[in-house]
Amino acid sequence: MAPFALPLRVYIEDTDAGGIVYYVNYLKFMERARTEFMRTLGYDKPAFLAGDRLLVVHSANTRYLRAARLDDGLQVTAQVSRLARSYVVFRQCVYRGDELLCEAEIKVACVRQHDMRPMPLPEDVHAALAAKT
Repeated sequence: MAPFALPLRVYIEDTDAGGIVYYVNYLKFMERARTEFMRTLGYDKPAFLAGDRLLVVHSANTRYLRAARLDDGLQVTAQVSRLARSYVVFRQCVYRGDELLCEAEIKVACVRQHDMRPMPLPEDVHAALAAKT
């Protein structure tokens, strides 16, 4: 299944003094892509789930391969690579045209809001994500 792709433009606020995208902004771009991917599944506020549950980033394993620069047009992808009872792992990439600039594996966990303890994903969320694997 083809990954979800979000087009983005690099603005001055995304760059350092040399016009190169600051490394942490790739993670922000990926967050936007995951959020928009979840919106396509019908979740308008995907960080907040029913039953006092939140989706939070547990870990990020990121590789930076090439630099994006001011005014570049980018494509940021999000694809479910693993799905478990209480978490989902996304494979995410940032491209400039066909050139891979950055790739990451982002683990997103479901936790109880008031004490941040792991919780199972709601059944509807799990089913929607399973349909995209």
